[in-house]
Amino acid sequence: MSLKLPKTIKFVLTDFDGIVTDNCVYINDKGEMSRKLNFRDVMAFSILRKNGYKIGIISGEKNAAIDLIAKKFEIEEVHQQIRIKIDVIKSIVEKYNLTEDEFLYIGDDVNDFDALNYAKYRITVPDAVDKIKNIENIQITSAHSGNGAFREVVDALV
Repeated sequence: MSLKLPKTIKFVLTDFDGIVTDNCVYINDKGEMSRKLNFRDVMAFSILRKNGYKIGIISGEKNAAIDLIAKKFEIEEVHQQIRIKIDVIKSIVEKYNLTEDEFLYIGDDVNDFDALNYAKYRITVPDAVDKIKNIENIQITSAHSGNGAFREVVDALV
């Protein structure tokens, strides 16, 4: 099933781990954590930027991958170590004077639940927890997290 998104969307808000990444953390022998990114998903940030979309990343974690993506693509809103994401989303909607038809939110786990219910256009991935996949009117990507899911959303927009 392909995603159905209106041309009125101006702002793409997304969780990071479990959407842009495969939701895994890799730990090396030195105890350092890293994440794997799929270049299709990285390219999606470039496509959004080139097509005039504003971007927001709202993550429960702090990680270097977000910092790198945010700097490379000059992302407008980057919020890390956020436990209550709905408050951040409401502040972004207010700051940019967005209507419900001008933004979407992508999330996959219980800390995204309120944010997804707040957004009119809500998207998740097949790997999401059942509580999220069961939200009314949520759209689910065909691609899995960290394997083109974010790109699938972007391709549905542009």
